[in-house]
Amino acid sequence: MQIQTLYTHTAMNKTMQARKTLRSDAVEVIEACAGWNSRLASRRITQFLEKRMIGSGLTIAQFGLMAQIATASDDTLGALAERLGLDQSSLSRNLHALERDGLVEIAIVERDLRKRAVWLTEKGARRLEGAMPVWRAAHAALAEVLEPELARQLAIASKALVG
Repeated sequence: MQIQTLYTHTAMNKTMQARKTLRSDAVEVIEACAGWNSRLASRRITQFLEKRMIGSGLTIAQFGLMAQIATASDDTLGALAERLGLDQSSLSRNLHALERDGLVEIAIVERDLRKRAVWLTEKGARRLEGAMPVWRAAHAALAEVLEPELARQLAIASKALVG
């Protein structure tokens, strides 16, 4: 009798396993997909920080881009795009809004007319400096919920994917 029960139980498991549906496959994908989960985490972190950056005069994307420009030893658009993991056309779109607002300046590099350089204007440097305390408070609030170092570790580890 036990052999029959074991056989029936095994047969039922195989039947249940065989009944995969598009929905069950999609659930598995959503739970396991590194791309989807990292994008979801990114959107949630960005929304969290955006709410707290209101009043700084910068979005979190603008703040990060301007901070990258402020730290640049190579101020060319190509080098900046590489550091940001963006193509130059996406970077240019983002920079033009900052340029329009007088926060950055973009110019042709004299030694190579094919290259363009970018730097913060004085107004941009003051805006970035003024936003620093707001960003610090936003990041402190984030750290109460999520360890910011996790995002940094993910960004560093993901460099291995480029190339």
